[in-house]
Order: sequence, then C-alpha cells, then structure tokens
Amino acid sequence: MAATTTAREEVPEVATGPRLRFSFPGLAGATLFLCASLTPSLLPRGWLFQGVISGLLAAFGYGIGVLAVWLLNWVAGQRVVPQPNRTAWRALAVSSGVLIVVFAWLGSGWQRAIHRLIGLDPPHRGTYLLVLILAAVLFAALIGGARLLRRGTRAVVTWLGRYVSPPAARAIGVVVVALLIVGVANGVLLRGSYRLADRSFATINGETQPGVAAPTSSFRTGGPGSEASWASLGNQGRTFIGGGPTVADLRAFTGATPKEPIRVYAGLDSADTARERAELVVRELERTGGFNRAVLCLITTTGTGWVNAKGVDPLEYMYNGDTALVSMQYSYLPSAISFLVDQQRARDAGRALVDEVYGVWSRMPVGQRPKLLVFGESLGSFGSEAAFSGGGDIRNRVDGMLLVGPPYSNELWREFTRDREPGTTEVLPEYEQGRMIRFAADPAVDLARPSASTWAYPRVVYLQHPSDPITWWSPRLAVSRPDWLEEQRGGDVLPAMRWYPFVTWCQVTADMAGSNEVPAGHGHNFGAAPVVAWAEIAPPPNWTIERTSALTELIEE
Repeated sequence: MAATTTAREEVPEVATGPRLRFSFPGLAGATLFLCASLTPSLLPRGWLFQGVISGLLAAFGYGIGVLAVWLLNWVAGQRVVPQPNRTAWRALAVSSGVLIVVFAWLGSGWQRAIHRLIGLDPPHRGTYLLVLILAAVLFAALIGGARLLRRGTRAVVTWLGRYVSPPAARAIGVVVVALLIVGVANGVLLRGSYRLADRSFATINGETQPGVAAPTSSFRTGGPGSEASWASLGNQGRTFIGGGPTVADLRAFTGATPKEPIRVYAGLDSADTARERAELVVRELERTGGFNRAVLCLITTTGTGWVNAKGVDPLEYMYNGDTALVSMQYSYLPSAISFLVDQQRARDAGRALVDEVYGVWSRMPVGQRPKLLVFGESLGSFGSEAAFSGGGDIRNRVDGMLLVGPPYSNELWREFTRDREPGTTEVLPEYEQGRMIRFAADPAVDLARPSASTWAYPRVVYLQHPSDPITWWSPRLAVSRPDWLEEQRGGDVLPAMRWYPFVTWCQVTADMAGSNEVPAGHGHNFGAAPVVAWAEIAPPPNWTIERTSALTELIEE
C-alpha cells in the first residue's frame, strides 16, 4: 500500500485542468524571470510596456527551466531530476505568489522613483495590477503557441517514421520544422515588414511638413540656381532647408547686421549614390559661397534624413549667420530600422561627405579656410565617426566635432571609452587626460573637468547621458555585465538597477522605444545642451558665458 501511495504522488506533472499541464522547473524559471523583469532599468515604463516585457521574460524563463531539466536528463542518459510531489507543488505555488506580489509592489515603487528622478509625475501604484494581468495573458499565449509548435513537430516526426528509422525521423523532423519557422520568419514576417515599412516611409519622404515652403533665396538648396530640385530633397531635407533662424532672428539675438545662413542638402532623389550626392553638395557649396564662410559644418543625418535643429541652429546664432551647414540623406527609414539595415549606408554617407568636402577645403589657403566642423546625432554620429580612422585623423582633418548620443556601434567611441584613464567611469570617461576628446552628460559641468586650460584645439565632444539606452544597449548586455553597471550608477539612474542575464538586455531594449519621450537632460533627449558644447568646441571671437546662457535659453524655447 505504501508503495502504491508513493507511486501516485510521484506523478510526472501536476495537471491544472483536464488538458493544461505545466512543468515544475518551467514555472520556477518563469517566476524568477518575471520578478527580475520588474526590477528597474534606465528609463520609466508604463504598464503596457512593462506587461509585455514581463510576459515575454516569464515565457523565456519557463523555457529555460524546461530546457535545463531536459539537458540534465539527456546528459545523464536517465532521469536525474526527481519528479515533484504535491507538497513541492504547493510550496512552489505559495512561494511564487509571495514573490510576485512582493516584486510587483517593489516594481511599482521603483517605477515611481524613476519618474520622479527624471522630473515626471509618478503613476498610481494600482496600475501595476494591469502589468500582471497582461503578463499572464501573454505568457499563456506564448506557452500555448510553443505547445502547438511541438505538436506539429511530433506530427511531422510520426509521418517520417513510416519511411525512416525513429532517430532519423526525429532529427529530420526537427530540422524541417526549424527551417520552416526560419523561412516564414525571414521570408514572410521580416521581408514583408521591411517592404511595408519601406513603402510607408517612402510615402512620408515625399510629403512636406506644414509651414515648410520652398526657399526663395539662392543661399539654400532647392532655391533659385540650385542644381538639386526642392522635390528631390525628401521630407526631412525640405524641413532642414526651410528651417533655422532668419536674418531677423539673428539680428534680434546679436544686435548686429547678420549674413544670411547657407544651408545645403542632397536627398536620396537628388543623386543615385552617396558619392554622387556628396559631389552634388560640394557643387552647391561652391555655388552658394559656403567655402567662404567663417564656419562650415558637415552633418550626418539620422535614418530618415533628419537633422536636429537644436544641434545645428546654435552655430548660426553664434556666428551671426556667417555659416554653411551641409548634409545629405542616405535613407528614409527611422533610425531604429536603419540601425539594422542601413548601417553601411550611414557609414558610406559620412565618409563620402567628409572626404568630398575636405578635398576642396584642404586645397584652400590656410588663412582663408572656414572652420571645418562635424556634427552627428545618434546614428548620425556613427556615420560621422566612420569618416575617420582614429583620433589622429580627426586632429589632422577638422577643427572640431560634436557627436550626440552615440550608439554602441560607434567604433571610435568604443575605442576611446575602452582606453579611458584608470579610475574614470564608463558613463563619464576621461581619454588621454582630455587633451582633445571629452565626454559630457552636463557639458556646463563636465567639460570643465579636467581643466579647460589643458584642452587643445581641435576639440571633440561626446554628449551622452547615463540613462540613454541608445548608448548603453549592446548584444553583449544579454550575457555580460557591462562596466557601467559595475560602477556607481549615473546621476539619473536608480542605484537599485542591477544586471541580470538576458533580462537587462530586454529591459534596455524596451527603454530604447521611449528614449526620446523623456524630459531634456535624460535618455536620448539632449535639449539645448549642444549650445554649451559648441561654445567650448568652436567659440567665435569675444564669445562669453553670458552669451552661451542667453542662447541656451533661446534654443530651449
């Protein structure tokens, strides 16, 4: 009788219904990953994002638990993990329930703290109930989908078993189903999504923002005498050409008679290749007199061809219009998609633009050259960096560079950060004692360390926030703890943030989606910080701190 009782208790799985069964180690893994998903990351998240992340990670944890036990049994050649009895199931149910409630309460508190840390009103804690509901629904859907896939695989194996040996049938069946999944995902989902995005954003590229009109000035591409048509510039190119301060705006700020700023741009439809577009903008610079201005700034755009006005307008104010800003488009896809499919285009565009303009600029008499500056933000900083082989190349070819919110793919940024001075942090490194290259979260404070007296020209500045997921995301984050999570946390990151394998990678990936939708000075929103950076990189004669403060206020407005 005792033996019979024991056999009844040692059932392989405990059923929660007539058909729905769950794995004990799978549920244990799901609980751990769900709780870890509720810990804080770089930026605040609403209940919807958090619920999706928690559901995905719970399903992943379930799979890890199941896989771990299967691998142990497979390596041993027999069952080595004992089947849980009813007492173990009850203990798991109680402990999981307690852990989920505790972490849901802690998670809601962490989210409120992150909101307050970056200047946002914290959400009500009650909304966290929606996180658990959404996570449970998504978890059940993913597990159900995985089980349907397993049944399909078994059906294929059973059919193949009629013609080949069982081991061969299993191997062939798994491979066939895996290839089908990859084929559908790649051929239908990815390619279909890419084609849809391509058509959608191509349509947007043909539109013009309200209030933007074709220029009547010959100092602008698309205006009288321009080789490139207004229609060829694309949505963001037309916005760039039609934007910026007017002569009246400059006069009101400086109190002196300004020059009309020059703006040059080539869209995807302006020429066929990156090199041809770069040659076109050089001809436009020669036509407009851009090489005769005090400042010539080369700008690598983000994916859509966008140029952040807050990053480049300050130069036109600082030099009272005696400037030429030049850029060109390499894609009309948003940066998130361009980062995956257009990195080479960004690299080619940055190199072509710098090489072609530098080729003309370098042949000019030294005393008659404009200051040659480079600007790039986000994926644009990646393209701008790609034009140079290292710090020495930057020093020899340009008069200053401002790179804002660099992504982890920036090779020179990684090199400078990796080779930082001992004792300095990854979020605010010091490279070669700050003699040329400096990093700043708050440029008004950070660019003064080390002493500005040791800062030679040309000057290079990287603006980066501790809470910017664009900068700190990398594939290695899934399996390796980065230095920035080994060190003391940055000023706008909760000290409670910890690194967990795969979990932190998922959290930071989700943070990227809302990285621009936070107050200036946090995430990927740099506000008017470029004003202070430009004032340090390339100040005009007699420029003062007071002028920097006034211009910062103007750009913020």
